[in-house]
Amino acid sequence: MNPRLFGSFPCLPGHVATCMVLLLAIHALLFIVPTTAYTELSDDFLSSIPSGDADFDIKDGKLLAPILIPRVPGTEGQARAQEHFVAFFREELPKWRVEWYNSTSTTPATGDRQLPFANLLFRRDPPWTRDRPGRASYLTLVAHYDSKLKPDGFIGATDSAAPCAMLMHVARSIEGHLVRMWEDVQRRDGEGAKDLGVQILLLDGEEAFVSWTDTDSLYGARALAEEWENTVNPALATFRSPLGQINLFLLLDLLGSAEPRVPSYFLTTHWAYRAMARIEERMRGLGTLESNPKEPFLPEANKKASEFLPSNVGDDHVPFMARGVPVLHIITSPFPGVWHKMDDDGEHLDLPTVRDWARIVTAFALEWLDVKADGASDATPPHPQGRGVGDTTG
Repeated sequence: MNPRLFGSFPCLPGHVATCMVLLLAIHALLFIVPTTAYTELSDDFLSSIPSGDADFDIKDGKLLAPILIPRVPGTEGQARAQEHFVAFFREELPKWRVEWYNSTSTTPATGDRQLPFANLLFRRDPPWTRDRPGRASYLTLVAHYDSKLKPDGFIGATDSAAPCAMLMHVARSIEGHLVRMWEDVQRRDGEGAKDLGVQILLLDGEEAFVSWTDTDSLYGARALAEEWENTVNPALATFRSPLGQINLFLLLDLLGSAEPRVPSYFLTTHWAYRAMARIEERMRGLGTLESNPKEPFLPEANKKASEFLPSNVGDDHVPFMARGVPVLHIITSPFPGVWHKMDDDGEHLDLPTVRDWARIVTAFALEWLDVKADGASDATPPHPQGRGVGDTTG
């Protein structure tokens, strides 16, 4: 990621004022998306969200420790990280589909030599959409797994080993609840069925090799956004392309240091930010979270529409957002003090903060997917979905 101005609303010279009025009007309409259908988890359910605990141990934790290594694209360290992710899903979550999206590109550091990049996708469909491409939409949980080329030996614990481990924790924590919910739907002959799944996207090549530019950054994200935009789903699909199937692009980055502060970056998804902030508020009130920050992780729940400005952070969301994908960007501002320094390693993580982020994002995913503690689901999903049901269980 890089602190640089990003704006995707095109304006002709001399029409900036008009464009800004139109942009604010569009955002204002999107800002009032009704949220009454979004059902909060019960206090008991929130209190039962697992923390991951030993899985985030920096020495031998099952999720985090194996990726606290340099993960530069095309290196052995990155291959080891890829093996770790794939093995975790195949062994612990075998019903999640594993897909690779490979590309190559030259970089300023490699000259004319093409460097390989590999995005990893782990997808969980409702059983009735599993073999029907283009039918479901997906809560899309995203982090990048590569690390910087320089300085030599850079690990990038907050950037973004810890976020990757958090997403693995989320997947494992929600799996049983999804299975019970979908089984309940099928017992009721499809009543309440929603074509809504979840996918975890681990992106490669986020970091610049020399200096952040539009072409020396976001290698994996740029390639995948373009590929998905140009991929056409079957004729009877609900969504034209995989891009259209992204219900929300929830991007985690630079998480794991103490005292994080994450603003609400985009008016269009502020209601989702408020939902996550509400989860944090409730969990703190219930005594579920371990950290004791001076202010909430997510302090801008009451931000006014007039206070939103274009985001100044370049990150993996940029090529997706430019194509109309809704983005909730969970990245600290200011960046942590260890950003792009050798100190961004396991020893400088604040593990209570890491575990709290894992709890908060897990709870958000469960609420977004409309999961109840008993597996039942009786609320309307956050966005309209199609209906349908099959004969097999997920």
